[in-house]
Amino acid sequence: MNLKSIVPWNKEKRSLGRWPEDSNPFTQLQRRMNSLFDDFFSRSSLDLWGGKTGAFQPRIDVSETDKEVRITAELPGLDAKDVEVTMASNMLTLKGEKKVEKEEEDGDYYHSECSYGYFDRTIELPRGIDAANGKAKFKRGLLKVTIPKKLEAQSHRGRIELTEG
Repeated sequence: MNLKSIVPWNKEKRSLGRWPEDSNPFTQLQRRMNSLFDDFFSRSSLDLWGGKTGAFQPRIDVSETDKEVRITAELPGLDAKDVEVTMASNMLTLKGEKKVEKEEEDGDYYHSECSYGYFDRTIELPRGIDAANGKAKFKRGLLKVTIPKKLEAQSHRGRIELTEG
């Protein structure tokens, strides 16, 4: 076996040889890594309605003040009648479904990115909330839930003086 035939450089010419494009191991590695990332991101939660799986995970913001907890969820394409909000202990659950709206047309579909499906998302909230007095508002695909904290759970902040020494 001639070792010169399998090394990418030629000692006689003292220059780096070129791999054929299809057999270059670095090009093959790059293609495999690109494919891996493409597969991962096509199935991730970056796709709002879950792409091929049909699973929906609404995007949410959770914020907390001294007196309340606020949850905002984006639910585009849904109406208030399609959404259910429940509380159990310190767990907030959002459920709903985006239904297919049938519209018959003459013609062929070549590409569709519209998805429909059921979602169920549970969010753990801090202890000491007053679930009985929680309020939820839904407007233009945006759900806003506000849950006050019980008096004993509210922060009573004060300044502590520092001394040197």
